[in-house]
Amino acid sequence: MENAGARKISACENAETADIIQLKHAAEEHRHAYYLKKQILKLPVEGFTYYRNTDLLAPIHTKQYLHKLDVECSRYIKKVFSLANHDLKYAAYLFVTYAIEVRADELYPAYQEVLTANDSRVMVKSIIVEEEGHLEEMMAQLDRFDDNWKEHAARVSEIEGRLFREWFAAVSDETLKSARHTEILT
Repeated sequence: MENAGARKISACENAETADIIQLKHAAEEHRHAYYLKKQILKLPVEGFTYYRNTDLLAPIHTKQYLHKLDVECSRYIKKVFSLANHDLKYAAYLFVTYAIEVRADELYPAYQEVLTANDSRVMVKSIIVEEEGHLEEMMAQLDRFDDNWKEHAARVSEIEGRLFREWFAAVSDETLKSARHTEILT
């Protein structure tokens, strides 16, 4: 997800008006993807080397989660704000990123708790700090974008919540099937 998010941030940059916050955010998301990929490769498991369907859990849901969020958010923003072209793309970036950062602020601390409870050498504390900073930056940018942004962000977060639950259910289902298959074989 970090890699997909980094690519989406980079894709919505305007060649002439990309600001330092957007560049920093894309760079940090790419670094998170690199760090997490590096940690995965240390595990005694096969796969997960690339981003092909065979390397992902619930690949269709995984690949479509952010894309669907972006599309649904863009439709909502276009309807509410009557934006088009780059203005629409940038507004979607603000709202989608806000929703994703809210999700990250929920997931990464839970992930860190599991890692700590299992005495893992892997830590995501630095990612937690950066994601908290991203959320603050998005809120500041949304404040400048629209006085009533919280109402719209709540709607986008509802969309994200639905898509996240669908993705999580697909990953959970695949993980359970894999565990049952492994159990049968042993």
